[in-house]
Amino acid sequence: MTATAGPATAEQKQRKSGLGRFTGPALGLLLPLVLAAGWELAVRAGWSNGRLVPPPSRVYEEFAELASTGELQRHVVATLLRVVAGFGLGTLVGTLLGALAGYSTLVRRLIDPSLQGLRAVPSIAWIPLFILWLGIFETSKVALIAVGVFFPIYLGVMGAVMSVDRKIVEVGRLFRLSGIGMVRRILLPAVLPAYVIALRSGLGLGWMFVIAAEFMGASEGLGYLLIDGQQLGKTTEIIAAIVAFAVLGKLTDWLIVLITAPFLRWEDRVRTATVED
Repeated sequence: MTATAGPATAEQKQRKSGLGRFTGPALGLLLPLVLAAGWELAVRAGWSNGRLVPPPSRVYEEFAELASTGELQRHVVATLLRVVAGFGLGTLVGTLLGALAGYSTLVRRLIDPSLQGLRAVPSIAWIPLFILWLGIFETSKVALIAVGVFFPIYLGVMGAVMSVDRKIVEVGRLFRLSGIGMVRRILLPAVLPAYVIALRSGLGLGWMFVIAAEFMGASEGLGYLLIDGQQLGKTTEIIAAIVAFAVLGKLTDWLIVLITAPFLRWEDRVRTATVED
């Protein structure tokens, strides 16, 4: 009986894990679908005219119209490219400076006070300066997005490096690991979980900052759709742009989780154990 119980338990865990891959996203869609259906029914029942907050059916029609003319694809691609470029630049600089500040006390005391002061500057305050420095074209927009991405990644990496357990480092020294070996076997595994969270936080701010960036004289992008809908009084277009932002933000966040998941399989977390059991 003991020999058959083990494989059965493993098979059940594998089956639950496979089901979890589908039930998780389905549960995440449940709340917005219920809210959308409820608002659609409220408008059709005459409880609201749907003028200020259009029902999902009108938003869908707006999406279909924009897609049929190619406008939706053009705006989505423009915004997505800006976010990707700004996210890449902000991640690179934030990771390097965060690692240096976390590893070196001298570097941290030198640059961290200034960066913490700059972190408190609102995103809109950077717009006039970037326009003067970089113009109103793509460079200034990417730079503004990179600023938003930079700070959470810098803080996350610096905090993760500073919080590495000294005992683990001492174990690495006892095994006479080289500098590269210490980084690969000790520092990277210890820092990676917090780094993934920092990446997701930075990406979220990148999507927020792209709206401010596209207010700087953009002729295409989802931010442009927001401005166009506000100027023309097209509430449906504004809601459609907001929904597009939400969908793209969630998809890119899921992509980061998917890419980094294989590097975090070694974690023995309570949540993981509960789901698998």
